Amino acid sequence: MSKIHENRDFMKCPSFAGEMAKSDQALGVAHPPHNLPPKGELITLDAFDSAIIANDSYTNQLDIRRSLRAYDPDAAMTQAQLAFMLWSAQGIQEFRGPTGASSLRPAPSGGARHPFELYAAVRNVDGLAQGIYRYVPTANVGSKAVAIEHVGDFDNYPEQLSAMVVGQKWAADAPVVLFLSCVAYRAEWRYRELAHRVVLIDLGHVGQNIMLSAVALGLGSCCMAAYNQAICDEILGLDGTDEYTVYVVSVGAAKG
Repeated sequence: MSKIHENRDFMKCPSFAGEMAKSDQALGVAHPPHNLPPKGELITLDAFDSAIIANDSYTNQLDIRRSLRAYDPDAAMTQAQLAFMLWSAQGIQEFRGPTGASSLRPAPSGGARHPFELYAAVRNVDGLAQGIYRYVPTANVGSKAVAIEHVGDFDNYPEQLSAMVVGQKWAADAPVVLFLSCVAYRAEWRYRELAHRVVLIDLGHVGQNIMLSAVALGLGSCCMAAYNQAICDEILGLDGTDEYTVYVVSVGAAKG
């Protein structure tokens, strides 16, 4: 069988019942945490509210959404705008189930597993130092407050960011570039070997939320499937096995 046909078969829906009966969830293993625990100080961003929304018509948002690859390098994002972007992608509204195994968020996820961590490469956000930050949604469950953890720095932002996205230098002009990683066991705990197809579907949900949230703020975005796996994982501090980069989205104001 060719690789193309293997990939096509991977996209098809298998039988879930038998596989889930053997899952760690079915065997009574405690669910994995909803996000990686912070190791450093949490930074609470400025709160966001409806006042920051520039395009509040959903039809208008769909009408004007386009991939943006030319950013104004001098236009900073506000903390409230960054907070809204992070919350709309991965904020936790509530936990469900007797053990709190499921989390409900603005983007749907198969089995409510939400197997992603969300990192922000910050170049130009008011009041934030340049660097890499990780969103910690469990710090503010059920509220619009947003807490982030500073997890890394850049020696040369334009050069390193461009290397992360395989030479797409325009991305380094964006004030923020979001990186989604997959913590695979969060989904495998429920779906075992069937988890990874579900995760790919979930990734599309999150990406769409990010893109439409950018439009709502009067900003643009570009989702990137092309990135350097090894460089992204290294700069973000991921082990590449239990957690690895899966998606990149630049966000910012249009040039001109």
